[in-house]
Order: sequence, then C-alpha cells, then structure tokens
Amino acid sequence: MAAAAVLAVTLALSCSAAAATAAAEADRIGSLPGQPPVNFSMYSGYVTVDAAAGRALFYWLIEAAAVPAESAPLVLWLNGGPGCSSVGYGASEELGAFRIKPDGRALFLNPYPWNKVANMLFLDSPAGVGYSYSNTTSDLYTAGDNKTAHDSYAFLVNWLERFPQYKHRDFYIAGESYGGHYVPQLSQLVYRYSKGVENPPLNFKGFMVGNAVIDDYHDFIGTFEYWWTHGLISDGTYEKLRLTCEFDVSEHPSKECNEIYEIAEAEQGNIDAYSIYTPTCKKTSLHRRRLIRGRTPWLPRGYDPCTELYSTKYYNLPEVQKALHANITGIPYPWVACSDPVYYYWKDSPRSMLPIYRELIEAGLRIWVFSGDADSVVPITATRYSIDALSLPTVTNWYPWYDEGEVGGWCQVYKGLTLVTIRGAGHEVPLHRPRQGLKLFEQFLRDEPMPKPVDGIQSF
Repeated sequence: MAAAAVLAVTLALSCSAAAATAAAEADRIGSLPGQPPVNFSMYSGYVTVDAAAGRALFYWLIEAAAVPAESAPLVLWLNGGPGCSSVGYGASEELGAFRIKPDGRALFLNPYPWNKVANMLFLDSPAGVGYSYSNTTSDLYTAGDNKTAHDSYAFLVNWLERFPQYKHRDFYIAGESYGGHYVPQLSQLVYRYSKGVENPPLNFKGFMVGNAVIDDYHDFIGTFEYWWTHGLISDGTYEKLRLTCEFDVSEHPSKECNEIYEIAEAEQGNIDAYSIYTPTCKKTSLHRRRLIRGRTPWLPRGYDPCTELYSTKYYNLPEVQKALHANITGIPYPWVACSDPVYYYWKDSPRSMLPIYRELIEAGLRIWVFSGDADSVVPITATRYSIDALSLPTVTNWYPWYDEGEVGGWCQVYKGLTLVTIRGAGHEVPLHRPRQGLKLFEQFLRDEPMPKPVDGIQSF
C-alpha cells in the first residue's frame, strides 16, 4: 500500500475514534439530582437500532469503582417482564450504584453495587420499555423474543462504536426472570456472529441468569409443586393445575388454564408472590399480578416493599430526564417500570430455551443459573426441573455455601453449568440478599464455585 494511502487510512481511523469519543462524552452524566458524591464515571443516552423505524434503545453505563474501569469486564444487565425496565429494576433497586429515597427525589449509595467489580451496562429493551422508544407506533404492539434479541444485538454493535475502549474486553450478559429468554437468546446471537472471527469486538465469555424462565413444561411443573409444598394452594387446585396447564404455552395459555390460575391466586391471598415471606407495600394498590407466572411489573420487596413507587416518581422528574439525556423526543406517555402494551401484545415466546443452553454449553461458554428460594413466580423447583432436563454430568454434588459463617444457599456444579441458590432471597436476588448477591457475582466473574464450609463449620 502506498504511503499516501496508509496515511489516509490512519487519519480516517483517528477521526473515527475521535468522533466515537466525542459521542460518548456527550452521554456523560455530570451528576444526577440528589446524587451523593461518587468515584466512578457514568454515561447514558440513546443508541439507534433501526433508523428507518426511528427505533432507539436507552442505556445507562455505570463504570467500575473499586477496580480499574480500564481493565474490568463489561457486563450487560437485562430485566424481563417482558416489558420491564432494567433501569427501573436492576439499576435502581437491585445491583446498581444507587437506591432511591422514599421522597422519590434523591439517591443514596447501594453498599453492595455490582460495579464494584465490573462495568455495568443497563439496557431498556425492547422499544417502548422505560425511556426506549420507536417513532413507529406498531413497534409497541409487535414486540417479541426474536425482535428483542436482534435489536439488543444491534444496540451492542452500535454502542461499541461509541465506546471503542470496550471492544475486545471480556464481556458477559446477565439478567433475571423473563431475562431467562432475553439472556440466552442474545448470547446465542453474540456467539454465532463472533464464531470464527479473530479477536471479535464482543469478547463474549458467558452468561448468568436468575429466577429464570427457561422451559414452559418444566417451569409449570416446578411452579405448581412449589405452591403446593409451601402451603399456598389446596390439594385439589394443585391437581387441577397439573391436569389443565402443564402443556400450555405460558405466554398464551388456554381459557381453562387461566380459570384455574385465578382460583390458585385467590387461595394464595394477598401475599407477595415474588418474595413469599416479606410484607407487601401498603402505600398503594400496585399489588396486582397477571395471570401466568406473574410476568408483570413485579413489586420490589425486602426491607422496603414500596421502592417501585419511588423510581416511578424519580424517573418522571424533568431534571432527572435531562441529567440522563432521556426523553429527548418528548415521549407521549409517562415513564413506567413496565409497559402494558409491550407485555399484552407480545408476539413470539418459544416454549424452551434448553436447545440454546445445549448449544452454548457445547461451545464452552460459562453459564451460571441462580435462584432466590423464596420466589413463587419462577421458583427454584422450576429451575431444577429445567436443568435436570439437560441431563448434564455432575462435577460437584449439591453442597451448602457460606457467607460470614452462615449458609448463604446451595450450589451444584455440572459439566458446563453451575447452579446456585440464595437462601431467603425472592425474585430479585440483589434486592433481598444484596451482600450474597454481590458474592455470587464475584464468584461468577472469577469462574470459581461458591465457597464451601470453612474450618470449624460442619454441614450435616
């Protein structure tokens, strides 16, 4: 190549890098309203995934704090629903750097944030969720698994052009609930597009998913069993659920299944199905469940069961939206934690993720599945039945893992997959057991199983 041509290519690359850096700098968050001082950088804004449709997804990047951000891995977090906001849930009441105060106007530090050990990227997908939007109205009524996965992949590709420093970095995907579909589906796309590529921009290492929707048949069996064994429903209702619903598609169940589900909900009473041993929020009538497995705006629980109220108020404040570079097009509806249109008009939801698990296990990717054992929506029994269906050889038998001298949960290591339970946690593990949730995340990144009993502590 002639010297002039080499110079031209070099200049073009330099200009491209400069442009990307400028675009990222425009997304830098100076400070959020009511935010305490921090020692890490944050960015947020929109990435277009379909220019013709005017479809753009909103992200929030919280860079690593306790380890160098320049070398820490990048982790994408996805909440489910389908139709629920990763900013509203994951970032704001689970594993993000901040929690929102009850007045809905100020923040306080999360003592166990996951950006302690990684750069955390929160994505609201599909369009219509959180601040993410589309200028094509029909997009809000045609969302589904396949479209969501491809839009999320387009987001990642375009986002890396804005943040080229994250290219080739160790990259993981994590999430929970209906993220049990989002996470493996996106992981499959990233794996397939990177396969055979030398030094791919997305240096994908694996995924982790919690209280995850995995396989309709086994999830139904495990959910009904959990309800019955925990005394939430009667013997007769348990039998009717098994006879009527086990072979239904969970996103579009039969009329008969819906009818017996209503009876089961009435028998359970006004509990928090997402955390059966904690109190419900008394401040509002937010406590409402959709018919099938609670794939709804799940209510956050734990020490304060009303935190969804605080996020709804905070993210509708004009000054917050301005600081986040959000709602720049004047979205004609308020920010909500979960989008009803996206949920109710969901188009495609495969019965099982197990074929994807098998493909990615065969590829040698790191796969961890975790479960808070006080969740009755996607309970541990459902997860265990689904994993058992993979027929994986056991590497390390079921054992208790410890946190500060107490049993934190249980762990079993299979060939190609690690299962971890978190004792006493509900559907949102980092909300209910924040310290143990961070420990889980640290062990996942190290690819080390959960710690076994220490000297002086016996398990019987």
